[in-house]
Amino acid sequence: MTTTGTTGTGDTRRATIPQDASPTAAGHPQDAAGATTGATRAWTARVLVLGIVLTALNLRPAITSLGALLEEVRDGLGMSGSVAGLLTSVPPLCFAVFGVMAPKLARRFGPGAVICAGMAAITAGLLIRPYAGNTVGFLVASALALMGIAVSNVLMPVIVKRWFPERVGSMTGLYSMALALGTSAAAAVTVPLTDAMGGGWRPGLAVWGALSAVAVLPWIPFVRASRTAQGSDASAARAPHSGAGAPGGLRISRSRTAWALAVFFGLQATAAYITMGWMPQIFRDAGVPPGTAGVLLAVTMVMGVPLAFVIPRLAARLPHQGPIVIALGACGLAGYAGLYLAPAAGAWAWALLLGVSNCAFPLALTMVGMRARTGAGVAQLSAFAQSTGYLLSIPGPLLVGILYQHSGGWGLPLALMAVLMVPQMAVGVLAGRDRIVEDEAR
Repeated sequence: MTTTGTTGTGDTRRATIPQDASPTAAGHPQDAAGATTGATRAWTARVLVLGIVLTALNLRPAITSLGALLEEVRDGLGMSGSVAGLLTSVPPLCFAVFGVMAPKLARRFGPGAVICAGMAAITAGLLIRPYAGNTVGFLVASALALMGIAVSNVLMPVIVKRWFPERVGSMTGLYSMALALGTSAAAAVTVPLTDAMGGGWRPGLAVWGALSAVAVLPWIPFVRASRTAQGSDASAARAPHSGAGAPGGLRISRSRTAWALAVFFGLQATAAYITMGWMPQIFRDAGVPPGTAGVLLAVTMVMGVPLAFVIPRLAARLPHQGPIVIALGACGLAGYAGLYLAPAAGAWAWALLLGVSNCAFPLALTMVGMRARTGAGVAQLSAFAQSTGYLLSIPGPLLVGILYQHSGGWGLPLALMAVLMVPQMAVGVLAGRDRIVEDEAR
């Protein structure tokens, strides 16, 4: 069924409302038009937007809060530089392994229920890991939180395409803006929070579990709706409408655009996780105080707040996203050069440039929504691009840690980061072409 909605620009468009979007209508698809009132639809839309924003706020604090306290965690758990590099490689590894499971879980339980479980996993992992007692326990608890992040990463574009098909750019911008806000907030306030709570790094990391616990709440009605939809008419309710299903005959690995998008996603993730995991240490080694180094990382992340809202909207209006890819890559190259030549003297400028460069992430999410025709296609493309991309990004942070430990400086790691930016720009241009993966993959 459809209902008319008003976009942010004032024009009236038609937005698809799936049956299981409303708890009232989920169990009775044949009567959905009568059962789902205008008030219920409006309530559902508001809860969905709240859920999207709260979920996005929680998709990076587990990582950037650790980056701000990485030196304290290393000392507290007795980690070497190589092990710390492995720790910064855990996020993309978990995203690759667990992200590929998301479409199947969404078909079985519904995307809202899976995201709800993901927020619960983030909460448990964040509360457990600081008190695990050793490096292995810390890694296992981190993996639990990252598993929740992984499935939510994949399913958020599905949620946007499914419930807001005519507003992919603006809703992706809202989601990306909230994600950047959560990322930067964790980077900026983790060190002050740690100091306020007595200086121990453990409560400074655990406190972010409270924010993820709040994010569980908006998705609870959609868990109930999914359970109702699993009754005798579940297949009728879901088959025509599910954005998490797989379109028949679609082999996503046959699409060149899907591969280009996956490699682009992987290279931008490599740059992002190296930045989140190691940038505060680069500044601290250059003589910048720890608190200021955390704020500089926050500046890098907070640049994504306005730009993550603007870039998806701009990208959605362009037939080719290549020029945006090139502009973002150029900012990254300039930032790496600055970190090598004058890391302390120009710290604020380099943080700003790298913040602009990191907006390749919301651009990649937008292209996921644009390169597939259907919600089912978006689900497959999102899982393929993110899982393959994060798998490709695993060696980057680990290699940076090894180079840093054995070279004794940041020259070689920064050279590696600059070299990787060149193929990122090349495949981003290919991924930005006006292509549809369903047409290529069949």
